[in-house]
Amino acid sequence: MKTLIRLLVDTYGPSGFEDNVRDVIRTHVEPLADELHVDAMGNLFALKKGLGAGKRIMLAAHMDEIGLIVTQVEDDGFLRFSGVGAIPMKALMGVRVRFANGTLGVISHDGGAKPEIAGKTIPDMSRWFIDVGVSRKEDLPVGVGDVAAFVRPFQDLGQRLIGGGFDDRIGCAVLIETMRRLDRPPHDVIFTFTVQEEVGLRGARVAAFGMEPDIAIAVDIAPTGDTPRPELPIALKLGAGPSIKIADVGMISHPRLRQTLETVAREHNIPYQLEVLPLGSTDAAAMQATRSGVIAGAISIPTRYTHLPTEMIDMSDVENAIKLLIAFLQTADMPE
Repeated sequence: MKTLIRLLVDTYGPSGFEDNVRDVIRTHVEPLADELHVDAMGNLFALKKGLGAGKRIMLAAHMDEIGLIVTQVEDDGFLRFSGVGAIPMKALMGVRVRFANGTLGVISHDGGAKPEIAGKTIPDMSRWFIDVGVSRKEDLPVGVGDVAAFVRPFQDLGQRLIGGGFDDRIGCAVLIETMRRLDRPPHDVIFTFTVQEEVGLRGARVAAFGMEPDIAIAVDIAPTGDTPRPELPIALKLGAGPSIKIADVGMISHPRLRQTLETVAREHNIPYQLEVLPLGSTDAAAMQATRSGVIAGAISIPTRYTHLPTEMIDMSDVENAIKLLIAFLQTADMPE
């Protein structure tokens, strides 16, 4: 699992540029799938057929990560940019980025080390720039429209891992390993790897519309509240099990699906936490509101320092998420 996770998080793939990530995932799931295809948006679907006339269940994890897109090139070679997804501006100073062609750059601010603050924490976007080490725009190896991802070295601490892009490459790893371990279930299971989640849940909306699942579960991350003086009151902590979502700002999970997940977890002695997220949402919100509605929910991997190049997860939460999904998928009596 750690080798797979490292491979996924080290692969370049901001929103709209998920091709490399999809190629990596495809090599792992193609031998396990009864059917495999990619839609026009770039979503990857790997179907594992069930034994009988069960439900049609979609599990979704998004392949994309946040990034930066160049909006202007200045004469002295500095690059102005905008965010691709929700960027933690307060943490950008000195962070390294890598473009698709391998060009490296460092982020700084024309106000120096203590930039002016708009509101409480967010500097004016127009004052940040990327420095790729050239002195003239004619020497730039990248330009307007090129997208950079954060450089985030992977580090194995034993039980815990540090890196970036766990949002949501860890969800992708969970789906791959679930598919690998899953015996023939009573239901058709569509393992779905979506695009452009960070910019509006776009891939999941298209995926659910096209595949018409009866039940949909997003597998994503959720921030914890177990660090000193956390910014938000969130009842999640590392190592206490995956979280079963109750609600976030984009959706309220289907109550019977949530209850089924809790029951399965208790019956199989799988630790879990309950999640109410006061910010953000997941692919489940888009899948829930597709066509005439889908029974939808989410399972999350608790993660510290979300959307930073130094996210942290606990491997026990990853393992227990896999166990929970497998136990759920083997359940014959699904919520209606």
